[in-house]
Amino acid sequence: RLEGILRISCAEWFAGYVLAPVLAELTRRHPAVVPEIIASYRLLNLSRRDADVAFRLVPFTEPDIVQRRLMTISYGLYGTPETAQTIHHDPASVGLILMNTAQSHFPDVTWLLDRFPRSRRVFTSTSRAVQAQMCLRGMGVAVLPRPLGDAVSGLQRIQTEDQLPSREIWVGYHQDLRHMDRLRAMLDIADTLLADPATRAP
Repeated sequence: RLEGILRISCAEWFAGYVLAPVLAELTRRHPAVVPEIIASYRLLNLSRRDADVAFRLVPFTEPDIVQRRLMTISYGLYGTPETAQTIHHDPASVGLILMNTAQSHFPDVTWLLDRFPRSRRVFTSTSRAVQAQMCLRGMGVAVLPRPLGDAVSGLQRIQTEDQLPSREIWVGYHQDLRHMDRLRAMLDIADTLLADPATRAP
């Protein structure tokens, strides 16, 4: 039977709002497998075995990594109902909730700053979940992954004239682990529950 710890690196929001059904199904089928989430925005080095498998927004550059694009995540602009009304009438008065300086190059950050050039930055964080909570407390608007933003009661997606940039999710692991049974089991479930049809493994 399959057993042992499976160390998974991914962003906190991805683990909680996208990957959770995969992990629940994995433990239902294989109770002796213990998923271990390493929730971080940092890109861990799979060649050094910092994790067994990683899900992230950019392709892997390390040698000997087996990787593929898994799915596309849509993003949306979110705020409270009150904030949504205000931003249509007086956008300059609504604060912007953004990623921190290290992630300032993200497409959604650029989109938000370009879309509301007169609005001021009021909060930054590497955590999308924290951004959502600040948004919920009326601090301003934030661009969030839709699986997260749609799940937070009290937030609403604000319609915009232009479409927000989406992001691709890549999954990768070191080639030495390609025969690890518990890794293969998790990836099979992820393919079934998450993968875009064109990206599913043969």
